[in-house]
Amino acid sequence: MKKIYFIAILLLWSVQYSYSQEVKSDSVKLERSILDSLYLAETEEAKPTEKAKVLHAEPLYIDLIRDLGARKGEKEWNIGMGMTDKRGFDEFEALIEYEWAPIDRLGLEVELPITIYSGRGQLPTTLERPSNRLESLKVAGQWSFLVSEKAKTSLALGYIHEFELADLNQWGNERLYRGNVFNPFLVAAKRWGRNFHTLIYTGPKIIREFDQATETVFDINTSIHYMISGTRNFLGIEVNKEIQDGKFSAVLRPQMRIGVADNLLIGIVSGIPINRETQGLSSFLRIIYEPGHKPHR
Repeated sequence: MKKIYFIAILLLWSVQYSYSQEVKSDSVKLERSILDSLYLAETEEAKPTEKAKVLHAEPLYIDLIRDLGARKGEKEWNIGMGMTDKRGFDEFEALIEYEWAPIDRLGLEVELPITIYSGRGQLPTTLERPSNRLESLKVAGQWSFLVSEKAKTSLALGYIHEFELADLNQWGNERLYRGNVFNPFLVAAKRWGRNFHTLIYTGPKIIREFDQATETVFDINTSIHYMISGTRNFLGIEVNKEIQDGKFSAVLRPQMRIGVADNLLIGIVSGIPINRETQGLSSFLRIIYEPGHKPHR
């Protein structure tokens, strides 16, 4: 008889435990759903005077000029730092950029990128280390011409112009302004459900330095991200592809973004080249500061 009571009590406990776990699981799902809804609402809910906007995850290495569907008054500072193994020397890159939206759906950007090279002993005779450079003054604009809330899709056209500058060791010895880079591009992004994001960023880059032949590079950058429920954090991969003179190259860039404050994000990127002959692994860090950003409460 005692055995029967014991078995009955054990069965009741098992049922109660299973039920409590199921309730707990449902409550966690509900909490995540609420958090997701709040975060999506923070980005997408428009005031009567505002235009529609769809939340998209933005790649961290080749980033956008401004959020797709940007709203007037949005602004952001970026500081980036990275290092690449160039098979004989190291390439250190740094940038500072400011982007803002003067009107709805138009983003503007100004950027200063700098590259510094550091040797690792005697270089092979076939390899020459480039000179340190303040690469250019970059100015850019991006217009979101389609924002579909129903399809969770945004399309944008943009243009980047780079005023190329001379090597730092040649300042004062030759003209400072050495050429132009013309870079029109198209962006297409779609969110699948609440968490998955895909994006394509593509266009030609026409390099025209004074007294030099014109070069054309075609960029195809694709990315997929998973945004963690109820946060601004994401995990994903960006694939930067180039076609130049009939040659194809690509770099895989696994990445993550972490929100450390309401208006401060940090992006961490690794670089894995498909062609390892001319460069090795790389790393990149992006610090994103959004002055005036107000989270949804």
